[in-house]
Amino acid sequence: MRQPPIVVAPYDAELFGHWWFEGPLWLEQVLRLAAGADNGVQTVSCGDYLQLPLPRQPALPAASSWGEHGYSEFWLNESNDWIYPLLHKAAAEMEKLASDLRGFQVSDLQRRALNQAARSLLLAQASDWPFIMKAGTTIDYARKRITDHLARFNYLHDAIRKNRIDERYLTALEIMDDIFPDIDFRAYAA
Repeated sequence: MRQPPIVVAPYDAELFGHWWFEGPLWLEQVLRLAAGADNGVQTVSCGDYLQLPLPRQPALPAASSWGEHGYSEFWLNESNDWIYPLLHKAAAEMEKLASDLRGFQVSDLQRRALNQAARSLLLAQASDWPFIMKAGTTIDYARKRITDHLARFNYLHDAIRKNRIDERYLTALEIMDDIFPDIDFRAYAA
């Protein structure tokens, strides 16, 4: 090939050690074999691969699902369809907020609040919550997680819009939802 190919192999980490008990050991062996100097395979992160000066061919993946009946029925059905209008509204509000602030200098406190709002939105959008609702396992937990993350998003959205950010509460949210340390709210700008 004219350029080095890449194989991307994503895995649902929730399956490792939970439904697929030998999964972590299998993945370790795959990585050990790939690290061998004589096999011609090199492990690299997707980000590092994209930094290579190679031509890119854009692709638009088709919607698909490994789920029941081969489409997204497990994630969109009568048990969980109520979440999507709320998630779409929050996503639109996040996009508008980021777009409205594009080009403006934001304070460190505002930047932290904006990034935390983005985290809260992403956590509310996690596909595990509707999956749990359809599966009928910890339904109350899933509902609580969605509503809590949306409530945090809504609080931050309003606090940012009104320029009334409570730094102590923001810090508490940052500690509770300590994920995506490099998130940048500007990614939501239209």
